[in-house]
Amino acid sequence: MSPRILVIEDDHDINNLITMNLSDMMYQVESCENGSEGFAKASQDNFDLIVLDLMLPGMDGLDICRQLRAQQQNTPILMLTARDSEADRVVGLEMGADDYLTKPFSVRELQARVKAMLRRVDMLIQSQNQPAPSVMQWKDLTIDVARRLVSVRDQAVELTSTEFDLLHHLAKSPGLVFSRAQLLDQVWGYKHSGYEHTVNSHINRLRTKLESDPSNPEYVLTVWGVGYKFNDV
Repeated sequence: MSPRILVIEDDHDINNLITMNLSDMMYQVESCENGSEGFAKASQDNFDLIVLDLMLPGMDGLDICRQLRAQQQNTPILMLTARDSEADRVVGLEMGADDYLTKPFSVRELQARVKAMLRRVDMLIQSQNQPAPSVMQWKDLTIDVARRLVSVRDQAVELTSTEFDLLHHLAKSPGLVFSRAQLLDQVWGYKHSGYEHTVNSHINRLRTKLESDPSNPEYVLTVWGVGYKFNDV
């Protein structure tokens, strides 16, 4: 069955553009132009991806993202933002969006982002079907790779699919330093300058969920001027 995508965008022309081009890729696309209606659809139905505009009537994109994550609804979210709204992009990522795309955007970039995000969903499904778990352990952190489960001090930690992929990518190469550009390429699946906030915000969210003291992390470390690494000490 082809992936199901929900588009929540109040600009009628942009909504039609996204819907038409994703439908041409043989995805099942549903769309709406009101935030409250979009939130209801996302809450009550199962989608493989949500394309979510920030500025919406009824309920804005940040509230939708925040409430879906509060419900432990981990459907990947691609957030659409205006080019001059850097603060909104950062807040959107902090609220749980997996990635963002700035307007105006090219159709080819939209399609590439969606394909990369859905590829991660496929990897998640495949890993969940693996019978034998492989478990990574470091201090109080446990990563069950096959089941995609994470716990700290024997307490389960809820991660989005992208947060898990980022943590696993770092943890499987402890001590190796990755630049933001490398992580965008290897975890998100694309090369694009100017999207480093995507990495920064996901690192911040991981630390908030994993660390006793996020300002003094013991798992995911910053290498100033270079990037990030998983602790190998």
